[in-house]
Amino acid sequence: MAIEWEIHGLQFGSCNCDYSCPCQFEALPTNGDCRGFVFYRINQGHFDGVSLDGLNMGLVCFFPGPIPEGHGKHQIFIDANASDDQRQALLKVMNGEEAEPFSNFFCVLAALCDESYDPIYTEIDFQMDMESRTARCSAHGLGESSGEPIIGAAGNKHRVQICLPEGIEYRVAEIGRSRCKAQGKIEVEVSDGYAQFNELHLNRNGVID
Repeated sequence: MAIEWEIHGLQFGSCNCDYSCPCQFEALPTNGDCRGFVFYRINQGHFDGVSLDGLNMGLVCFFPGPIPEGHGKHQIFIDANASDDQRQALLKVMNGEEAEPFSNFFCVLAALCDESYDPIYTEIDFQMDMESRTARCSAHGLGESSGEPIIGAAGNKHRVQICLPEGIEYRVAEIGRSRCKAQGKIEVEVSDGYAQFNELHLNRNGVID
């Protein structure tokens, strides 16, 4: 019998692509490879009766070329204060288990990675305001990431969105600029890259509108 689950919250992602991030459209990454650092906040969620409310999680990933070509690596990190049941639930969600094949971003990522490093359980701080396009997130001992609006030549704050009505990660994302640094199994260092601010709303069938 299929396990039912749902998570609803926020997502802040940063990567080494330009502000437009060609990876969003399955094109060649700006710099040839893709290095991403993503944080998630679950405001409300459950997995087979296990509450996931208030938990944070994230992942670091690397792809040597276009993401659809695969050969990626990724590492998941989860709130240190999550219980054993919550940890197992989040690992199943983030490893693409208990979901329809290729129905969400986690399923696709897991299928395209040749190597998945052991998960890290650590203190995670998640601060994000989607309306202002600002964020400051950190995972103790792993790294930190921040985001802000794209600033125009006149000092104006650009409002930019990517809309993917049939997307497997989100429907609409606010776009900004990021700075981040992750160290460990997968290293990421970005001084002025792509930032993505979006609602996180998934179940076993994919994105919930």
